Amino acid sequence: MNQAKTALLMAALTALLVGVGHIIDIRLQSNVFAFIFLIFGLGTNLVTYWFSDRIIFALYRVRPIQEQQAPALFNMVERLSQRAGIPMPKIGIIPVDIPNAFATGRNPSHASVCVTEGIMRYLPQRELEGVLAHEISHVKHYDTLIMTFCAAISGIISFVGRMAIWSLLLGGGGRDRRNGNALGALFVMILAPLLAVMIQLAISRSREFKADDGGGRLTGDPDALADALLRIEKYASMGSIQSVPATQHMFIINPAAGNRRGGFDLFSTHPATEKRVALLRELARRIG
Repeated sequence: MNQAKTALLMAALTALLVGVGHIIDIRLQSNVFAFIFLIFGLGTNLVTYWFSDRIIFALYRVRPIQEQQAPALFNMVERLSQRAGIPMPKIGIIPVDIPNAFATGRNPSHASVCVTEGIMRYLPQRELEGVLAHEISHVKHYDTLIMTFCAAISGIISFVGRMAIWSLLLGGGGRDRRNGNALGALFVMILAPLLAVMIQLAISRSREFKADDGGGRLTGDPDALADALLRIEKYASMGSIQSVPATQHMFIINPAAGNRRGGFDLFSTHPATEKRVALLRELARRIG
């Protein structure tokens, strides 16, 4: 069900991009923008497919490491990867004292698992293993590729919306009013970018639940991951990691300010931590 939900949301995001192009076609009495946006979306995703990991490494000053530099961490990732049936990911260290982690890369054969210096300092080994299992689950289920695709499409739609707003502010709205096409302009400027962000975030939350479940099953100790989430959120609430908003979904806990405990999470990159912990506790009871 989770996989089907993700597929439907991705299809909706792509359809939204093409729909924005179609509305612009109607406004300008052309028939090319829907096709252009589709090609632009595919081209953007092709670029991010090949270079997203390099971009992320540069943004967060990730330092690739070898086994001799952190043998315990290396052995843990190697053991979990073998258990998950995927190639050994590259390992990187983020020079940040606040505990957190993320995975990146276009597929399991070209993936990296990155952890902060703080997570190695403050988390017990059992909890660290739960976090690594969560990230390896992301890699196994191609979540790094899925979310790169979603972020790219959402970014294009938001860019088009901003351009439409600037066009209106600079005097381009008169024609729309004469043609009675204000509703279409409103959709392109406001509603489409809002819907795109909401769909992207819904997919992100869905994949987090899936990775929690996969990570808990991979270690056989879901309680360890639940404890790790609570500990990481506690540190995240005391200080944020300087991050790019478009990449915050990658982290196991949003690095900007942690996750709100319950409440309205429609515009959150991650599910509320209490919901994640409750599901992990239930999984622990089921698998005994």
